[in-house]
Amino acid sequence: MATLEFDQQLTSLQENLKYFATTLTQNDEEAKDLVQETYLKALTYRDKFEMNTNLKAWTYTIMKNTFINNYRRKSKVSMIVDNTADLYFINSSKKSDAANPESTLAHKEVSKVVDRLQDEHRIPFKMHHQGFKYKEIAAHLNLSIGTVKSRIFFSRKKLIKALA
Repeated sequence: MATLEFDQQLTSLQENLKYFATTLTQNDEEAKDLVQETYLKALTYRDKFEMNTNLKAWTYTIMKNTFINNYRRKSKVSMIVDNTADLYFINSSKKSDAANPESTLAHKEVSKVVDRLQDEHRIPFKMHHQGFKYKEIAAHLNLSIGTVKSRIFFSRKKLIKALA
């Protein structure tokens, strides 16, 4: 496909790409940026496009992958800029470490129900909750991995029933 023909076909997809970008981003400005970035990548990697294949599908794939990569990049880093004289950059998550009264009450209620479980169910469940792997629990309690898994499973079932 000649360069001019490729450019014309790519340009003819503008409305379709804009619509698709809007459905992905749910924001007009971000959609425009995504379309522009898709065009840039399509033109940059024009030589990767195979003749007699679907250009629209190819550009949609570029757009979808670009959107996913941007989303992953944004979710990994939340940065706050401190506007003091020293301009510190602080990475933070949006989660609060402080416990609120509701979560404290819920935790106490769940703990009471867990403590009422029989030892054969409570001990593997607590160990798993503390981060032990199934193999480690099985070795520590001298049980098979299947037994450990089933006891943790039934502990969860009993908790759900008791907390319903």
